[in-house]
Amino acid sequence: ILVVAADDGIMPQTVEAINHAQAADVPIIVAVNKMDKPEASVDKVKEQLSQHNLLPEDWGGETIVVPISAKTGKGIPDLLEMIQLVAEVQDLKASDQDIVKAVIIEAKLSTKKGPTATIIVKTGTLSVGDYIAVDGFTGKVRAIFNDLGKPVKFLKPGSPGEILGLSNVPAPGSILESKA
Repeated sequence: ILVVAADDGIMPQTVEAINHAQAADVPIIVAVNKMDKPEASVDKVKEQLSQHNLLPEDWGGETIVVPISAKTGKGIPDLLEMIQLVAEVQDLKASDQDIVKAVIIEAKLSTKKGPTATIIVKTGTLSVGDYIAVDGFTGKVRAIFNDLGKPVKFLKPGSPGEILGLSNVPAPGSILESKA
């Protein structure tokens, strides 16, 4: 889900997120937030999306765009319905027993932790101690932190997290694999 502020429109980090999602070949649903503000313009956001190969459904494309307000809650039920619809239509299911595949969302070299990567697990269960491969280099998962920054022992399909133990910094959009 790509969240775009209706009053600001698409920012550089939004373009980066679009590129990562398109490279990972994952479905994109756009939530146009802050619709409670008077200066909010969903049409401005739709125009900007179309410039990045995301043509809204009501403009003849395939990108679902849902106006919402996180402040008032307006549109949230519609967004949840669209998520469920996309999951059903595309038969988005993942087994936690498969070989681990995860998408690198962000990666960096930390002076304290070494190479770190923020990932989303697509299939399988990634656990501390698993041997991993990404971008032609390998590593062993030394630690996993969930989306709240708390240490966890594993990540299941659909779970985001940060991992430590890579031997190098992978490129965003790369696929991490593990045979456990």
